[in-house]
Amino acid sequence: MGFLKEFKEFAVKGNVMDLAVGVIIGGAFGKIVTSIVNDVIMPVVSAIIGTPDFTNMYLVLKGEAPDGAPLAAARGIDGNVVFAYGSFITEVINFTLLALCVFLLVKGINQLRKKEAAAVEPEPAGPPAPTQEDLLAEIRDLLKNQGK
Repeated sequence: MGFLKEFKEFAVKGNVMDLAVGVIIGGAFGKIVTSIVNDVIMPVVSAIIGTPDFTNMYLVLKGEAPDGAPLAAARGIDGNVVFAYGSFITEVINFTLLALCVFLLVKGINQLRKKEAAAVEPEPAGPPAPTQEDLLAEIRDLLKNQGK
């Protein structure tokens, strides 16, 4: 029973639950970014450069493929060596947008935390405390005045 109790304490800890929530939200967020790239950005980019689908952009390094053949067909020909750079371009765009979104999210959260910290920060309590030199000078002056 000790093992089960220890496992339950571990699984219910705040850090583990936060991580689980982060992974789930991260997966959903990744799908949103993929949709933005595939459905919004890539059509605009492909309209500019004239290629409607980056995934079928490739270069045959060895062998031959018919002009305009999809990537799967070019890879399916025996002896062909295909350098498929279109999917890589799409993934780089996905990563860049995801990194930008995460950066903006973290930046926004940090600004909110700074505002909260500034609102909660206590006011300084009166004048600053005297230094050791100030106290010694005061004692010296009191001793001088007692001798008069």
